[in-house]
Amino acid sequence: MTGRPDLAAVSPDHRGLGGATARRRYVAVSFLFWFPIGMSVATGVLLFTERGMGLAAVAAFYAVHSLTASAAELPTGGLSDVLGRRPVLAVAGLLNLGAFSLIGLGAAGWAIALGMGLMGLARALSSGPAEAWYVDTVQAHAGPDADLRTGLARGSSATSAALALGTLLGGGLPWVLGLAPGLGEWLADATGGLVIPLSVPALLGALVEIVFVLYVVSSLPEPPRPRTTVRQVVGGVPAAIAAGLRLGARDILIRRVLLTASAAGAALAAVELLTPGRAAALMGTAESGALVFAGLACAGFLCSALGSQLAPLVARFAGGSERAVPASLGLTVLGLALLGMTAHTMSALATTVAVAGYGLVYLGLGAASPNENDLLHRRVDASGRATALSVQSLSMQLVAAGAGLGAGALPPGPLPWLLAATAVLAGALLWVRRVAPARPVLDAAPRTDVETPVNVPNPLC
Repeated sequence: MTGRPDLAAVSPDHRGLGGATARRRYVAVSFLFWFPIGMSVATGVLLFTERGMGLAAVAAFYAVHSLTASAAELPTGGLSDVLGRRPVLAVAGLLNLGAFSLIGLGAAGWAIALGMGLMGLARALSSGPAEAWYVDTVQAHAGPDADLRTGLARGSSATSAALALGTLLGGGLPWVLGLAPGLGEWLADATGGLVIPLSVPALLGALVEIVFVLYVVSSLPEPPRPRTTVRQVVGGVPAAIAAGLRLGARDILIRRVLLTASAAGAALAAVELLTPGRAAALMGTAESGALVFAGLACAGFLCSALGSQLAPLVARFAGGSERAVPASLGLTVLGLALLGMTAHTMSALATTVAVAGYGLVYLGLGAASPNENDLLHRRVDASGRATALSVQSLSMQLVAAGAGLGAGALPPGPLPWLLAATAVLAGALLWVRRVAPARPVLDAAPRTDVETPVNVPNPLC
């Protein structure tokens, strides 16, 4: 319970995997998982609109995604801690394969809702295992004091780069297909209306998911876990859930991380729901709007990648991760405010200001995330790391679902943007007062492969 990896329980294969190799594989997994999601970002809202869905229905689809992810976050985080990181990640890829197929081919509301639900479940399954595998492997190789921030920053940058490249490709494909006269009509006629240019990125994303699953199965070794029965798995997951729920209640720093994730969820919900419509209104057509939004989203994700790369530097200049978080979130608040102030006009100046604001939102969130997770990983150990990450993702998803529904119901204009800016500002203010230095690391969940020691002092009592 000291937070030090049990080297006796680590397989020789896992122990021999160096930090640089683990970092490269973590980066690759992060890229492969998020690349197909990026391809669906630029066309998602516009595809659903083209299928005849109103903005309120589109917001409801995204709420299905967020609420499904929220409901499954803690159980699946605990499942990863009980069964292992690799099998849970592989199942997440298979679920996304089904989700992208339904979204790309579904013309009915129920099919789209089912696809969004499967994607939400995959998001819950994937929210902790890859990062937990990386931290476990590095600490098994170099000890509990190993540098984590650099690898976490690179993984976050890989995620942003995947989203940027995927969004650019996904937004450009419908536009390119639209250049060929009659091709869109031919696709729709040949498939009975199931495939249209805006649905092609999602279908390509389904193919990438196959590559993701094969890579996870072949490249992420982990220690052999004790044989488990269905009864042991079912019994171990609730214990992990209970331990995860106690995290925020018993540790002020972890509570700040969770509340900051909630604020980020409000910001992302507003940006992802409202920006595609602004781009389409600016250009006049859905396909042109998708292309413009793809370029904008690509720039945003690159800003996020840049922010992640700068996170260690920001921490050094600010005097630690704790001070780097509010400094980074201040940029996000400014960006959302600029988007709100320009919501009612499409002049050249207002559009330029809005683009700058969009970039600041992602730059700030990208710089804050690795510093938040560096603090989080130093409070929990390997046996509950994925659960802790799932609690963090749960906080984001729950608020994102409510914020998305609220933004879809509010009248267009500055109000949805300014409410999101207020939420992020509140998250930044939580970090004004520093927390005492971290004491011995807390187990987020009970180990299932070793007997729990007795008489271990709880550092947070």
